[in-house]
Amino acid sequence: MKIKEIIVVEGKDDTVAIKRALEADTIETNGSAVNKDTLERIKHAQEARGVIVLTDPDFPGQKIRQIISEYVPNCKHAFIEKSAAIEKLGRGVGVEHASPDVIREALKHAHVMTQIVQIDITQDDLLEAGLIGGPGAKERREKLGRLLKIGYTNGKQLHKRLTMFSVKKEDFERAIEAISQEDNHE
Repeated sequence: MKIKEIIVVEGKDDTVAIKRALEADTIETNGSAVNKDTLERIKHAQEARGVIVLTDPDFPGQKIRQIISEYVPNCKHAFIEKSAAIEKLGRGVGVEHASPDVIREALKHAHVMTQIVQIDITQDDLLEAGLIGGPGAKERREKLGRLLKIGYTNGKQLHKRLTMFSVKKEDFERAIEAISQEDNHE
């Protein structure tokens, strides 16, 4: 499997993991201190071939996504669930610990994050769905991120993430229904 876009990762170990999963070119940010030269390379890559950002499912990884999104709009973003990116001994989390299948699946579901589109999902919808405030909200947000392929986010950032991915209300409602059914079977 060959990917046309250039995949942006945090470091060399992530590049090795990507190459185990498929044939692709990468740009490494070398951590969360993304410098101007790296941002310029990512911008050029976006113009030439397109870019998919695949960072670790943690705070520094989210910070890198934000920096890149602000400097290079319209990049695609792929997400790996934290549970699929934990080192075998449980000491670390990152793309380098994900299996080739998990990486391929994440890249298959890469989305463009936008800042402009308004969506019909309201804060009241999030509250009513048990995604913010109350017991089990974090777990429900984790499930929602997995089902919609938008990654995990905290309660304060959830609406923004749904907006960035232009999630349709129907898709949101279907995901909430699936979560409710899953919760009822547990």
